[in-house]
Amino acid sequence: MLAPAMTVKDIELPGEALLRRFDQPGPRYTSYPTADRFVEAFDAAAFAARLAARGDQAAPPPLSVYVHVPFCDKVCFYCACNKVVTRHHERAADYLVALRTEADLVSRLLTGPRELEQLHFGGGTPTFLSNDELRQVMAMLTERFPLADNAECSIEVDPRSTPPDKVRTLAALGFNRMSVGVQDFDLQVQKAVNRLQSYEMTKQTIDTARAAGFKSVNLDLIYGLPKQTRASFARTLDLVLELAPERVALYHYAHLPERFKPQRRIVAEELPPSAEKTQIMLDAISRLTQAGYRYIGMDHFAKEADELARAQALGRLHRNFQGYSTRPDCDLIGLGVSAISKVGPTYSQNVRELDEYYDRLRAGLLPTARGVMLDRDDLLRRSVIMALMCHFEVSKEAIETAHLIKFDEYFRRELEDLRSFEEAGLVEITSDWISVAPKGKLLVRAIAMVFDRYLRQDQRLRRYSKIV
Repeated sequence: MLAPAMTVKDIELPGEALLRRFDQPGPRYTSYPTADRFVEAFDAAAFAARLAARGDQAAPPPLSVYVHVPFCDKVCFYCACNKVVTRHHERAADYLVALRTEADLVSRLLTGPRELEQLHFGGGTPTFLSNDELRQVMAMLTERFPLADNAECSIEVDPRSTPPDKVRTLAALGFNRMSVGVQDFDLQVQKAVNRLQSYEMTKQTIDTARAAGFKSVNLDLIYGLPKQTRASFARTLDLVLELAPERVALYHYAHLPERFKPQRRIVAEELPPSAEKTQIMLDAISRLTQAGYRYIGMDHFAKEADELARAQALGRLHRNFQGYSTRPDCDLIGLGVSAISKVGPTYSQNVRELDEYYDRLRAGLLPTARGVMLDRDDLLRRSVIMALMCHFEVSKEAIETAHLIKFDEYFRRELEDLRSFEEAGLVEITSDWISVAPKGKLLVRAIAMVFDRYLRQDQRLRRYSKIV
């Protein structure tokens, strides 16, 4: 049995009945419309047109760049990322040539200011690249997109491929934020998911990063992995709290072996039962918030003094494809296979397969596979959904002023659908505000889904992982 509802700081952990009632598959809302709604009709020509039109605005948004490095030395069985598992490190050379070609194509088309407020390397495993390759790609990028003085430069690192000299190289190149993959420190869990990584190795990476000047370290954890128990994950949390990262991401493992081939190597019978898995999550939330971490939303926590917590407290938090962000809503250029861009009222995504990515670039073509142009309704609903996801509340007046609507009239059906959440104590609805109650914060995705027009039209939920 799950523990009854309990309150920890400004979040109330709901009881078993509420979780069962409102837990359902749903999007993570790193964008709206979500990436599964992108269409091939929005192609490379459409993306090129948006790049060229960016400078026509009176005040173009700040610029951000995401670089996807798909390579990994080994496969982690839980992983659902777009990756290429290889021991052949020489494959990175061809990829860096392709990245340069894509950056050149984008740079020639892009108008408006190009100084970077944010730069993020993700994967795959960005630290698959050697020190020299990291220097090469950073020189190539900053030549075309110079870094602002206060730029936030973050990178996802695997301690198994990030020895101290590489950490110091990253700091010298301008990286100041690091996200460290951990998932679980328990040896039996690590063996079950094919990711052996000692606490000592992880600590060395983090200690070196802090000594080299990194401002913030995030640790990624996953609950629901094979052989996990409440007791074993409690021991992992003990070690996490010893490391004292500025931020923690606590992700839910979704076992979808029919979609993600590596997951077929996980023994389903070794996965924790649903009730145990949920209790692991609730235990972790209690431990982290009691240790001084603010629950930001979804699966993210930050120390009260961290920029992420301060941004939320000041109403300046944003959400993008890398998760929560402290910076203003930027135009985002995604470079690399499967990378997603957001420029003006559009999203676009590169092709997913490496060979196709290379072929398009060799032909001098942007590798755009699909995307979407947001209409007025999309922009309106995005504002509502992102306000819920980032701040747990929506000002009806602010939405009305920005989008020239009458909120209660436009969203009459949605407000009716919210009544069940209101009756359960998950939301509070007044004439001026929609506010997520402390008890509803864990279920904010379900609340945001009420405003998703695409889900209302086709109810395709099986592609998503469950909220809890």
